[in-house]
Amino acid sequence: MTTAVAAPFRFFALQVVRTRRLGPSLARVTFAGPDLRAFHSDGLDQSLSLFLPHPGQAEPAVPVELGEGWWQGWRELPDDVRAVMRSYTLRALRRDDDGHTAEIDVDFVLHGLGPDSGIQAGPAARWAADAAPGDRVLLLGPAVADNRAIRFRPPEDTDLVVIWGDETAVPAACAIVESLPAGTRARVWLQVPHAEDVQDLRTAADAEITWLVGDGTDGPEATLATLRAAQLPPAERPYVWIAGESGCVKQLRRHFVGERGVDRRAVTFVGYWRRGLTEEQLREQG
Repeated sequence: MTTAVAAPFRFFALQVVRTRRLGPSLARVTFAGPDLRAFHSDGLDQSLSLFLPHPGQAEPAVPVELGEGWWQGWRELPDDVRAVMRSYTLRALRRDDDGHTAEIDVDFVLHGLGPDSGIQAGPAARWAADAAPGDRVLLLGPAVADNRAIRFRPPEDTDLVVIWGDETAVPAACAIVESLPAGTRARVWLQVPHAEDVQDLRTAADAEITWLVGDGTDGPEATLATLRAAQLPPAERPYVWIAGESGCVKQLRRHFVGERGVDRRAVTFVGYWRRGLTEEQLREQG
């Protein structure tokens, strides 16, 4: 006898229902659509792939009709037709009275659109800045609540949660912090470009949250120096979650494992982006 197993990921056709500016560098876009009834996630840092249309397109061009061949078909589309794909994390989901997902929030970093930005805005930042109700997107996300695109997995006996994230990891980090239960000790550092990007987080956990304000141009060395100078509460079984620019993430992982003696199996590290490379270039590097 065989048992059918649901595919962990599927496409969801969604529409923008509202937007909200969180600060100079962050914008929240809320999506809805009938497809969300099949969206399931229990993750606090659930990773998603979002497909966006080019200017002038009514919807993103992704050949979902090809089934498992969609990826190759998408790659073969002309550059000015092929939907822009970007990786994001789920900020929040809300369910209807029947328990089905009704809305999801995704927070966008507006790289290149800040008041003093010295970098060129990418297509996703430009899309998010102009997003309006009714705009169509396609999302590749979870149909199974516990899936491999969830990285925050502290062991049950964790007695201290340590978190660091730059502005690209702030949505996931905030979702994690807000969901930590009472009695959990947490030490959190969040990096944002502007003081106006700082968010008011509410959590039942015993969490000390430090917002680091700066554009990050001083490199990972300054971040490393900040964490080296920090005194962590004593703990026998700490768990560390660090996410953001890959070069900085690697240095911080070495710090926690090599300098603070944290078990490497209790350190989750995720490079959301790499300085000087676009997501397309990262994808080509495999």
